[in-house]
Amino acid sequence: MISTKGRYSLRILIDLAEHRNGSFIPMKEVAKRQNISLKYIERLLPPLKEAGLIDSLHGKGGGYRLTKEPDRYTLWEILLTAEGDLAPVECLKEDVEQCSRSAQCRTLPVWQGYYRIIKEYFSAITLADLLNTKVDYDYII
Repeated sequence: MISTKGRYSLRILIDLAEHRNGSFIPMKEVAKRQNISLKYIERLLPPLKEAGLIDSLHGKGGGYRLTKEPDRYTLWEILLTAEGDLAPVECLKEDVEQCSRSAQCRTLPVWQGYYRIIKEYFSAITLADLLNTKVDYDYII
């Protein structure tokens, strides 16, 4: 399940993409437009900045902006940054010791397939796609 961290991070980056003009955008403007608490937004920004998805400038004229063009951001990249590992079951998470039952597990291929579908789907959608309301997401994959 995608939490508010993932959903709101998407909304923040979509807003920055939609209102970009080369300058930094104050997050209080994004908070107002998106109807998200500025305090909550401030908790979401550090991972996005650490991942290089956004850049910031403090002081007068400061704010946040995208570091690349909207068509270079995939939803997978954004959601992974905001949510952490998106594996549907524990045994598929990175840095987890392989389950002793994996060789005999009859459901593992199901979870692997499901995870692959999710990753391929979100990797095929960019911020630019979300700015274009005419995209038919049923046909992305």
